[in-house]
Amino acid sequence: MSTSHRRRTLAAASAAGVLLLSACASGPGSTPAPTSTTVPSDQRLEEAHPALPDGRVIGVGTVLDVAGDVQLCMGAIMESYPPQCQGVPLDGWTWDGVDGSESSGTTTWGQYAVYASYDGGRLTNTDQPIMLALYDTVAPEDPTGGVEGTTAEDELLRVQDDIAARLGTEALTVATDRGYVWLTVVWDDGTMQDAADAEYGDDVVIVTSALREID
Repeated sequence: MSTSHRRRTLAAASAAGVLLLSACASGPGSTPAPTSTTVPSDQRLEEAHPALPDGRVIGVGTVLDVAGDVQLCMGAIMESYPPQCQGVPLDGWTWDGVDGSESSGTTTWGQYAVYASYDGGRLTNTDQPIMLALYDTVAPEDPTGGVEGTTAEDELLRVQDDIAARLGTEALTVATDRGYVWLTVVWDDGTMQDAADAEYGDDVVIVTSALREID
């Protein structure tokens, strides 16, 4: 059995952790990594389609409301004022009774743990959010079991650049650390991990999910 089947959806880290990982990621490079020629084009990483979660999910990040257009940003945040980001559209959101927000002009934002349903493209708020400062984040299990990766750094960088170029904004973060390429996406049930293993080999790319299914 592929080791990928033992890797499943992980809880998102705190917003600070997400931003730290984003700072380590680099954009597309000039030398794409070679991908497996035995993997059909319709089964490669960018064509992987995880099954939707059955119940609610929880996502941690910045809720950004620009003139009523609300999104949950679980990846990089531009350090402007007000902040800017490209997140997942968030329906059913209200600021009524929600503390911890800041506003400038028509923009309101704050950092929260958000409970929602997810249809593959949009989130729908289901419960009262929790301010991130009050949210007790449980550290996700290390999918590597603490084992360092063995892939050469130059190969990891080529794989990182290849993934960044092919997934674009679907990759919330892509970074190299501890001998692996770490890829965070909005949602994965293991499907994208399997696709990454098929293309790059086992124990090269670790796929984590920013959304965590809770029921």
